[in-house]
Amino acid sequence: MDLAIDYATVLGCKQLNCLAGIRPNTVSEEQARRTLIDNLRFAAEKLKAAGILLLAEPINTRDIPGFFLNRTEQALALFEEVGSDNLQLQYDIYHMQIMEGDLAPTIEKHLSKIGHVQLADNPGRHEPGTGEINYPFLFGHLDRLGYQGWIGCEYKPATTTLEGLGWLDNAR
Repeated sequence: MDLAIDYATVLGCKQLNCLAGIRPNTVSEEQARRTLIDNLRFAAEKLKAAGILLLAEPINTRDIPGFFLNRTEQALALFEEVGSDNLQLQYDIYHMQIMEGDLAPTIEKHLSKIGHVQLADNPGRHEPGTGEINYPFLFGHLDRLGYQGWIGCEYKPATTTLEGLGWLDNAR
């Protein structure tokens, strides 16, 4: 944690993501859950003292089978047990489209607990406009809801990097 805080401080990073990872076969579901809660509690306190927000991100189980944290409600229930005001959701639209769908109502319901939004289209994890997700609607929805944070782009361009950024011209 100390090294992560040092790096974040030097880089001016105000948020760090804790990945839950994959539960080893030798660890029970309950033991993994307790360990994650304890680790999130520890990290949230350390990061709060440094002025850095802790994020945790559910990941879909198709791309990473066995990933421990994979749904919005599951993550928020864990956060409730952690009991920190320095822990929020990193809401990845791509992962949550695969795991739950119903993106707009979920974002609206939990916006106060979302510290960061990421995107990629589905299927293929390519740039917006290449798949099934209605990004113009979601961007407008986030604006209407008053989301003030960044939207991170975590996708694989369908062709070239430059062409993969073309969707931005229509997003403004």
